[in-house]
This record gives sequence, structure tokens and C-alpha cells, in this order.
Amino acid sequence: MGKYTFAFDSTETPEHDRLGGKCTSLAIMTSAGMPVPPGFAVTTDAFDAVMNQTTLRDHIVKHLEGLDPNDVTDVDTRAAHIRELIMTQEVPADVRDETIADYKKLMDLCGGEVPVAVRSSATAEDLPDASFAGQQDTYLWIIGQEAVMQKIRECWASLYTARAITYRMANNIPDEGLSMAVAVQKMVNSRTSGVAMTIDPSNGDKSKIVVDSSWGLGEMVVSGEVTPDNFLIDKVMMHIINRTISDKHEELVPSGHGTVIRKEVDAERRNSPSLSDEELIQVATLAKAAHKHYGTVQDIEWAIDADLPAGSNVLLLQSRPETVWSQKKQEVKITSTGSGIEAITKSLMAQIGDRK
Repeated sequence: MGKYTFAFDSTETPEHDRLGGKCTSLAIMTSAGMPVPPGFAVTTDAFDAVMNQTTLRDHIVKHLEGLDPNDVTDVDTRAAHIRELIMTQEVPADVRDETIADYKKLMDLCGGEVPVAVRSSATAEDLPDASFAGQQDTYLWIIGQEAVMQKIRECWASLYTARAITYRMANNIPDEGLSMAVAVQKMVNSRTSGVAMTIDPSNGDKSKIVVDSSWGLGEMVVSGEVTPDNFLIDKVMMHIINRTISDKHEELVPSGHGTVIRKEVDAERRNSPSLSDEELIQVATLAKAAHKHYGTVQDIEWAIDADLPAGSNVLLLQSRPETVWSQKKQEVKITSTGSGIEAITKSLMAQIGDRK
């Protein structure tokens, strides 16, 4: 049993305080037999060793003293200084050795050196009453142990971006005890990817599943940089109720040199469905299984791996509790046209405006 690493297929019980939200979820999904790409967590013990075996934590506390979250320039300056401190702090030898050993085991499992995703997993993220999606860093198509170690450092440092610091302050989440795990996971060669929710976010209907999908890696869907295809599925009968096929103008794809690049989608695929009906039902079935396993409405990230055969190529990348309707305090009338998050956001903003 390692102190500084935790394999997702470990027989140990995953602990949120050691693995953070994302890695805990990946370990739970793996143990439940869900199709999760193999990998391991660099535990919060590693982050804590870097912070506590040095004077780093004391320096960070001093940098945050008296911070006014409304002073944007000062927040940016202090955040940059903190990240630089983390990036230049030497990693203890035992942390480095254990991490590299587990990285080599993963490469052996994959049959040789393959690209990995390095993903932040903070202890405060993916909580039922807060959404930290996109606040800490994720790095894709990383090759080689030195590059992986560098990206792990960058994930640690992303705990102190200006956005993350001010979000924690606004939500009264203390920095005391805050820590960061990091997921190192085989990179999925995503032909198509996206998100799915086991609720209709436009009206809170739990009998529906909503799937958004686009070509390539899913980051452009999550960030809203591309308008995805949108599908509505009946959760009970598992049949497709509605399809909205969008003009998907760009995709993120591997460059072949350990990075990802933006690429214009060819004319034939731009306005074609990014999922077949069979694949769509597989994604919806996966989302429904995650909902059943966790016992609550889920917001999942998924991908179709171009390297795997049909039938075994739909992979689950992440599953977290849905945080819009689960925290809803009062009825929201849907007054805007459209689908998904866009409709509910417009309706909420319109009703806020009506109250002014």
C-alpha cells in the first residue's frame, strides 16, 4: 500500500481526504465495474508533504493575509506569486520515487509508453453543494515521466489561481486543511465526447436523460466553445425523444507530438450527428448506471475511444452530483426557448431581473 499513490483499481477503500473529488469518483467507478480508463492518483499526502515538509505553506498563508477579493489586480498578483512558489519547490525524493514507480506500472499495463491525462482533484471539488468544474487544471496527451511530474506540479499550483481563491472566499471554504490530489490516467483517443445529465436541466424532469456531444475531445463542450449536438432520451423506455444537430465547427484533436490542437471540422461532419443512435443509447445507459450506483442525479463526462472496437469504446471519464436542481430552493419557471443549461440560465436571469 503506497502512501503517495493510489491505483484506481486498488482493493483499498478510496477516501475523499486522500484522493479529492475526481480521483475518489474514478476509483469508485472502477471498483463498480464501470468502463473507466486505467490510472492512479497522486494522493493529497504528496501535496501535503511538499507543503508541510518545507516552509511553503507558511509562505502561502502570509500571501493570503488581508486579501480583498474585490481587488482584482492584487488577487492576480498574489495568486501568481503563490503558484511560482509551488512550481519552484523541490519535491521530496520519496514522493517523486513512488509517483514515477506507479507511472511506469501504468505504462507497462498499457503495453508501452502512451499519452496520459493529468487532472487536478481538489478535496473541496465535486461536493454536492458546490461546483468547482473547470477551476483547477487538466493537461492532456502528456508523454514521459518528466513531463508528467511537471504537470502534477502545475495541477498543485492551480489550486491557487485567482479564480479558485476568490471562489473559495465567496463560498466561505477555508484554505486550512485544503489539499490537492492529481489523477494520472491513460489518455482516451476521443472520436466523440461530451456530457450527459440524468435529469432534464431545462425543467428538472428526472425521467429524462440529456446528452450533449461533439467531435474530438470534450473540453470544448464543457467550456462552451462549441455548440454541441443535444439529445433527449426517455430514462425509463430508453428511446430517443428529440435530436438537435448543431454546426460543430471546431474540434480538439491530438497533434501527434504530445499536444492537442484545434482543427476545423470538415464539411461532411460539421452538421452530421456526432453519435449514432446505438452509441447514444450506450451513453445514456452509462449515465443511468452511474445514477443508480450513486443514488442521485449525475452529471457525467464520457468519450468514445477511436482505438477501441464498437461495443466497448464508450468510456466514463467523470461522474459528479448535479448541482443546479439538487440545490434548487424555489420553483423556476422556464421562460426561455432552447435546451440544456442555456435555457435554464436565461430563465433564471430573466426572473432575477423581474425582481429588481
